[in-house]
Amino acid sequence: MSAFGSEADIALALHIPLLTQSGHRPLPEQTRKLLRSAVRSSGATMRRREFIALLGGAVVAARPFAACAQQALPVVGFANSGSVQTLALMAAAYRKGLEEAGFVEGKNVLIESRWADGQYDRLPGFISDLIKSKVAVIMAGGPPAALAAKAATSTIPIVFTTGDDPVQTGLVASLGRPGGNVTGVHVLFTELESKKLGLLRDVVPQADVVAALVNQTRPVAGSQTAELQAAAQKFGQRIQIIPAATDQDLEPAFASMAQLKVGALLVGADPFFNSRRDQIVSLAARHRIPAIYEQRSFVAAGGLMSYGTNLADAYRQAGIYTGRILKGEKPGNMPVVQSTKFELVLNLKTAKTLALSIPSGLLTIADEMIE
Repeated sequence: MSAFGSEADIALALHIPLLTQSGHRPLPEQTRKLLRSAVRSSGATMRRREFIALLGGAVVAARPFAACAQQALPVVGFANSGSVQTLALMAAAYRKGLEEAGFVEGKNVLIESRWADGQYDRLPGFISDLIKSKVAVIMAGGPPAALAAKAATSTIPIVFTTGDDPVQTGLVASLGRPGGNVTGVHVLFTELESKKLGLLRDVVPQADVVAALVNQTRPVAGSQTAELQAAAQKFGQRIQIIPAATDQDLEPAFASMAQLKVGALLVGADPFFNSRRDQIVSLAARHRIPAIYEQRSFVAAGGLMSYGTNLADAYRQAGIYTGRILKGEKPGNMPVVQSTKFELVLNLKTAKTLALSIPSGLLTIADEMIE
């Protein structure tokens, strides 16, 4: 059996992660110092079997200290319908809101995050895990996460961000007095589809047919579609609803648009579409279809334009609400916040690639122009 104790061996061993219920994390610094001291005091002759026994003992000894540290701080369960890649800025904004309310992650609050990546069937399991972990508050980002949390518990406080009407979908009894254990921020996305269609027509007035990409598996898909059709009728615009709800639907959806020779595309508000941002922007570019989206991140990724609520501000508000609940306020008495910050973002480089001329009126009112 070979000896153990070289600097390389010690350095490698001290980076062995400790497995906990919440995942892997490095060994605590106090435990690392203990191991380093024990190994070096034995010289270079400690056997690997002896080191493994020492490491096992140190880990067992470390667990009570880790458990005490974890139990001393309240834990927020952060469950989101989308993906961390596309919503990293929103998660940061949420933490900023928590800080404004007096809570700093790692100092006086912990956050356990779960990202569904647009696969909504994963959410009930995520919420169940968070409940078993005895979280103090559940932050549910996106309509599917909010509904999953509401269905799972009537006692743990829930703070949501949702683009769907929270009264219509049954999340709260009313905006002014939500009741129960749920409150949050209503971001106006699905209600803005007619506005998005009007802006798209301003940029692509020659489009004979406009396609609308809609996730028809969502509870609000019916009202979303009805709003789009009513707006199209008002504008005298032909519109074609294109359904998509899974990764396998996206390529055929754009192939269908190409066959229909659509002149422009409106991507409906939906967490699944947000989580597939880069793929959707790439498909629109490949088929040379001018498109309008709900979030700025699509435009930053190369999309033509977006119009919608400032989502970062909505997540910041949700962080503030979470902090207030951690301080003892009851969610049922906290009115639902309605987001009032909207932004129009244009990508001038993409417009040039598509040989489009942005009207001067839109250039004047745009909140941001990406060149």
